[in-house]
Amino acid sequence: MDKVRVRFAPSPTGPLHMGGVRTALYNYLFAKKHGGDFILRIEDTDQNRYVPGAEQYIVESLDWCKIIVDEGIGKAGDLGPYRQSDRKHMYKEYSDLLLESGNAYIAFDTTEELDQMRERMKNAGVPSPQYNAITRTSMQNSLSLSEDEVQARLDKNEPYVVRVKMPRNEEVKFKDIIRGWVVVNTNNLDDKVIFKSDGMPTYHLANVVDDYLMKISHVIRGEEWLPSAPLHILLYRFFDWKAPEFAHLPLILKPDGNGKLSKRDGDRLGFPVFPIEWKNPETGDVSKGYREEGYFKEAFTNMLAFLGWNPGTTQEIFSMDELIESFSLERVGKAGAKFDFDKTKWFNQQYLRAKDGQELSDLVSPLFQEKVSDADLAVICELMKERATFAKDIFNESTFFFEAPLEYDEKTLRKKWKESTPDILNQLIEILDSISSFDPLTIETTFKSFLEEKELGFGAVLPNFRLAITGLGMGPSMFHICSILGKEEVIKRLRLAIERNA
Repeated sequence: MDKVRVRFAPSPTGPLHMGGVRTALYNYLFAKKHGGDFILRIEDTDQNRYVPGAEQYIVESLDWCKIIVDEGIGKAGDLGPYRQSDRKHMYKEYSDLLLESGNAYIAFDTTEELDQMRERMKNAGVPSPQYNAITRTSMQNSLSLSEDEVQARLDKNEPYVVRVKMPRNEEVKFKDIIRGWVVVNTNNLDDKVIFKSDGMPTYHLANVVDDYLMKISHVIRGEEWLPSAPLHILLYRFFDWKAPEFAHLPLILKPDGNGKLSKRDGDRLGFPVFPIEWKNPETGDVSKGYREEGYFKEAFTNMLAFLGWNPGTTQEIFSMDELIESFSLERVGKAGAKFDFDKTKWFNQQYLRAKDGQELSDLVSPLFQEKVSDADLAVICELMKERATFAKDIFNESTFFFEAPLEYDEKTLRKKWKESTPDILNQLIEILDSISSFDPLTIETTFKSFLEEKELGFGAVLPNFRLAITGLGMGPSMFHICSILGKEEVIKRLRLAIERNA
């Protein structure tokens, strides 16, 4: 195998959809698995759809996801430039080669003439009119006009496009790594425009020329490009170039119903579809991003990897290095992958739980604003992480550490608070007040001894103890909570609860 070189080639027409990030991720994983290079190329041939800030957004998104560019935008290489608009001067040479070999032709048709052709074909019973071997002879092009007429039009600087001359009734066959053999008859393909009147190539020509010049070995892209693949295969043949291997990835589907996952689905169901926040430069509208919503980048990429691929084992949590080691295109499915937002949150939860208290305290310390000491905050994070999905949940669920409860969980109060409870808690106050070292182990030992001595079960005392201290019916270890709060605060809260619920 030649050196593996893959490229991610988005268009700067807006924010990068998570489907695009997955395409980049699969390219990156494949390249790194085989010791190859991952190239970032910006395909901006359609200048009418260019959106300011979109290119930088793409770069920042990949950077956040730790999809590291070996060569391309932001990382200079020997085969640049890596922005198609900067390569504009290169493409006419290849368009001319196709004209010289008879595999392309010049077309002068106006928009009105094209519309008229389509209308004629529809009236003749053709459901999907195309500019092809049948219709091209009746149109204004270098195949239907004399050489003198063509030259006269060129001399008058009439606008024209270059169209590929699709062979008649020929089967184009190629092997897709994911889908197996793909066979398409050229009678079902039209004479696509490959060079526009504005001097820019279309995607089809620029894509093939750039992939060849950049020595791309594998083209891994979304299945929406599968219908274009036969044309690209033919262009490689017309140029007498070796074609790369192709792999067309399945769609990411909306969670409910059928169809491709869109921003509209995210807005409707309440989740982001972009990796990082995007602000529309024209309207000022802001679209949510996973980064700003509090997701760990590792959880986001781990989740994306599983949208279409599986390792063939029960393992679900993978570091980037483990993904690289395990990834293969052969284990990418053909069918679309339904996006599951609950599963996405689950991935984040697993990554949060895997972090220790100190790591988490570094993340949430700005939220706590010195309400607790650094040492206590690390303990709080360790205690609370099992009940959190996002780092911010640790703060939101920890208010009882720095504020006495104003309300008490109604269900617990109704079920557990008995007539005898105030007396039991008053006795507990006396016992706790006698402890000299208010650490978790001592508190737990003292509490258990108290229960044993009074012949009380955990269920008769612990829920009310928790209720008095936190206001909640359940939560992490009460002994650690009490140790952080300190003896004075614990006793104060117990007395307050007795007074309020007497």
